[in-house]
Amino acid sequence: MNISENLIEWYSYNKRDLPWRDTKNPYNVWVSEIILQQTRVNQGLDYYYKFIERFPDIKALSKAKIEELLKVWQGLGYYSRARNMHHTAQIITSEYKGKFPSSYDELLKFKGIGDYTASAIASISFNEQTPVLDGNVFRVIARLFGISESTQTNKGKKKFKQKLYELIPKEDPGSFNQAIMEFGALQCIPSNPDCKTCLFNTICFAYNNNLVSDLPLKKQKVKQQIRYFNYLYITYKKQTFMEQRTNNDIWKLLYQLPLIETNKKLTILELEQTNEWKDIFQGTKPEIDIDFIEKKHILSHQKLNTTFYRVKINKTNSYLLKKYMKIDIEQLSTLGIPKLIENYFKEINK
Repeated sequence: MNISENLIEWYSYNKRDLPWRDTKNPYNVWVSEIILQQTRVNQGLDYYYKFIERFPDIKALSKAKIEELLKVWQGLGYYSRARNMHHTAQIITSEYKGKFPSSYDELLKFKGIGDYTASAIASISFNEQTPVLDGNVFRVIARLFGISESTQTNKGKKKFKQKLYELIPKEDPGSFNQAIMEFGALQCIPSNPDCKTCLFNTICFAYNNNLVSDLPLKKQKVKQQIRYFNYLYITYKKQTFMEQRTNNDIWKLLYQLPLIETNKKLTILELEQTNEWKDIFQGTKPEIDIDFIEKKHILSHQKLNTTFYRVKINKTNSYLLKKYMKIDIEQLSTLGIPKLIENYFKEINK
């Protein structure tokens, strides 16, 4: 059985109608692959349309302010993807005259473009015979050939890549890469795949050895860091206060409400005794709304236990004005903010 031919034929009949599949433009392929790195297709589709409408080409993206890009990206998470795209767009525009390099090796030099993305762009846009290896491909190959090594190790990655190089056709590597990714997304799914209708069930190692649920090798669970965030929605007349996250941490360059991070959950009385609270509200006579809103927010490596406090003040102080940006409440929607805070504003404005 010719696996690559069968995959490409299956793809021609079963592929989803997605906009980035109508073009070989490397910019569009790049945008779609970066968006879909940590995002489901049904969620990423709207973001792709919005992104391309606002930044139709790499020159437009390179000229945009990073804050504007982060606002368009808002809700997708993993914001380093957007920051890396902005940096790469500026380099390609200034040093490559706005034209994407056509080789896998050259693409790897750019910030935010790793093995998978470089392979996708090089194969789909420039017909280079370089295979992609993502979660879907990993699963298909592991089950089909009974490979139990992990792609989290260099040894595992090499073994999977070697098998893919044996399969990927020279004539149409882009279609093969898209086909095997789509096959993993639609047919060879993580749990309870319909193996009886699979075109490879007669040769699939996992199916014929009752190992479908065991392959691929399960990833080790990521140990999550637990953090405690206390956000202060401070209102003064028709204004509030925001700050931009600039540290090398989650949500870098996004805007947030004034934050007091603690090493455990505090009561409001305990929070009022912290130095940060005293600095923020010195001389302001804060009126605290007793209806606190608590939310848990789960990230890949972190669990955030957050409490939102709504506090009204009758005057400002030098600390507030120096540390935070004062903004009209009506203008909050213009800022790029984390989904967690966006959901809080939606809840209190119902």
